[in-house]
Amino acid sequence: MADITPVFSKDAAPPAGPYSHAIKTPTAIYCSGQIPSDSQGNLVEGTIGEKTAACISNLKAVLTAAGSSIERVVKVNIFLADMSSFVDMNKEYEKWFTHKPARSCVAVKTLPKNVDVEIECIALP
Repeated sequence: MADITPVFSKDAAPPAGPYSHAIKTPTAIYCSGQIPSDSQGNLVEGTIGEKTAACISNLKAVLTAAGSSIERVVKVNIFLADMSSFVDMNKEYEKWFTHKPARSCVAVKTLPKNVDVEIECIALP
């Protein structure tokens, strides 16, 4: 399993369970879902835009720790607690992902710690 490397970043929210921030393989980096939390684990308050920015900032820190970047993201999955947040989430999202990677966005009943948004991605190394 030498070609599968767990990734942790001190600059991202700590994992909320027994998993790594990401798994790096020779062909892809699979990032775990990031919630709107700071690197100390404190939940970010504010608008859905601010919470979306916090999720993506965490992903950016994880990707950096893995030797990649936001610009190398090829797929994003977004989970919203309420689809009425879709428009405001998109306004923030498009500031970060200007290259328009493939994406899914779904509404879910609940998310960890009862947050409003969680974002995960797959990137090239």
